[in-house]
Amino acid sequence: MHRFFRLGLASLVLLGLGTSACKRDPAPASGDAGAAGKTLRIAVIPKGTTHEFWKSVHAGAVKASRELGVEIVWKGPLKEDDLKQQIDLVQSFTAQGVSGIVLAPLNDKALVQSVKAATESKIPVVIFDSDLSSEDHVSFVATDNRAAGKLGCEALAKDVKGKGNAIVLRYQEGSASTNHREEGCLEALRAAGVQIASDNQYGGATTESAHKASESLLLAQGAADGKVAGVFTPNESTTFGMLRAVEKANLSGKLRFIGFDASEKLVKGVEAGSIDGLVLQDPFNMGYLAVKTMVRHLKGEKVERRIDTGSKLVTKANMNEPEMKRLLAPELGEWLKE
Repeated sequence: MHRFFRLGLASLVLLGLGTSACKRDPAPASGDAGAAGKTLRIAVIPKGTTHEFWKSVHAGAVKASRELGVEIVWKGPLKEDDLKQQIDLVQSFTAQGVSGIVLAPLNDKALVQSVKAATESKIPVVIFDSDLSSEDHVSFVATDNRAAGKLGCEALAKDVKGKGNAIVLRYQEGSASTNHREEGCLEALRAAGVQIASDNQYGGATTESAHKASESLLLAQGAADGKVAGVFTPNESTTFGMLRAVEKANLSGKLRFIGFDASEKLVKGVEAGSIDGLVLQDPFNMGYLAVKTMVRHLKGEKVERRIDTGSKLVTKANMNEPEMKRLLAPELGEWLKE
């Protein structure tokens, strides 16, 4: 640290010494992966920062940073439709010269040029949660989203086969992760011979837009008249929007409903029987492994090109099992100061 002195030449000499000391590299932290004692600074950019999913990702990233003695900078758009802000963040961290960037792209194509620019600036990128339509990244850490969508809709198909139509409310165009979930779901429904009444409507990035889209979709498909036997939604916001619409229309228990991801309100929906199942990712593990993978790469270790962080289907029958409880309500307080 600089020290400021009041008197004469001796003070100037001391100040000069203090300044020189400040310019030295900090002593390595325990487990520090930086070269020449420099602590690695890794930018972690999620799709958004409001959903519970991203808070769990953040906590996992913090855990990895503490274990490995590196610094993470967590910053993302407030809403999951602010593509410009996410592009600006990637460009800003590239200009700052961070050690690496860990990114969950809002759009599989729109972030390609920004990621390419980062790698050309010798800043490696690990992609997590949602894929990117390029090869300019060292690893992709995520749920196998197609398999996860299939997992949810195989369960839905068992419940609705022969009982009526199913509808899929999509998330938003350009989101690779949710698109893969939707396609996995549709594959499972078609394989089981379930009639799909609608699969081309989008809920959008907020619970408000998803609620409006859900109400319109249920009305258009005659859900109140028993013409909809099952519903699938591919992320937290569409699931909560659909839950509100189902409860408002007094359709709880009258149609089968499989959603994706978890929050306190969605868990209550499962407990109440309004939601029949939630496909759970492991966002804490995703954040943890994404940062850990980046550090391994920066240390010169070989890393896997794709890393699957797994998925489970939680229902009212199994929600009190230890593994499900961990996924439904991860302990975040130790890692996040909120």
